[in-house]
Amino acid sequence: MALNIFIADLHLSSDRPDTIDLLMHFLQSYLSVGDNLYVLGDLFDAWVGDDDDAPLADQIRCAFQALTSRGVSLYLQRGNRDFLLGKRFMHQTGAKLLPDCYRVMIAGQPTLLMHGDLLCTDDVAYQKARRTLRNPLFQWLMLRKSLVSRRKMAATYRQLSREKTGSTAADIMDANVQTVMRYLQKYRVTQLIHGHTHRPRVHHIMLPDGQPAKRYVLGEWYADRACALIDNGEMLYEKVVNFPSKYVVN
Repeated sequence: MALNIFIADLHLSSDRPDTIDLLMHFLQSYLSVGDNLYVLGDLFDAWVGDDDDAPLADQIRCAFQALTSRGVSLYLQRGNRDFLLGKRFMHQTGAKLLPDCYRVMIAGQPTLLMHGDLLCTDDVAYQKARRTLRNPLFQWLMLRKSLVSRRKMAATYRQLSREKTGSTAADIMDANVQTVMRYLQKYRVTQLIHGHTHRPRVHHIMLPDGQPAKRYVLGEWYADRACALIDNGEMLYEKVVNFPSKYVVN
């Protein structure tokens, strides 16, 4: 039976080679012909454009192209770290780019897929910055800069993000409950799957009409910890990735 598999927040970077190796293992060992893999944002720790010629970019292009060539469907959403992913990358890999809010039937239930940053409305400064970063004119101007310039800007952005995370109250950076409710009602769904917050958990929600709903939060990937949310057609369940022996801690 074909599976729908959801992952998010891999934050792939040359500084985290074990996480890259873990993804390669996952693609080769956990996906079969007919399966659908959904990556709900922040595949990369920073993506400077589809013209990136860094070894990591080429490695992921080749891995994804091999994946789709053997009959696995690949769907990507942009996150706050890889918002410059575009059509060229999709063409090179055989992936399909999904809008940030995407409605689909999962485990027999209408489900909304999101990266998750739109839900964090208490973080007013971030939402303002997000509107700028997602502006097509800003992105067009960004992509006209040299790769060297973009890489320097990405490094600065990552540093500022780390500093902000360390100085901002955790609750502010989490999903706002009322915002979650609005999205569930707007898209008429009873399930929401997202990443971004790095707080994996299943939240049970009661909609205003009395209908129960669930919010599944995907966890961030690390070299020694990763999981995927899997739909077998009837239910959603979490699957911990079995690491190669090099990752097992005795």
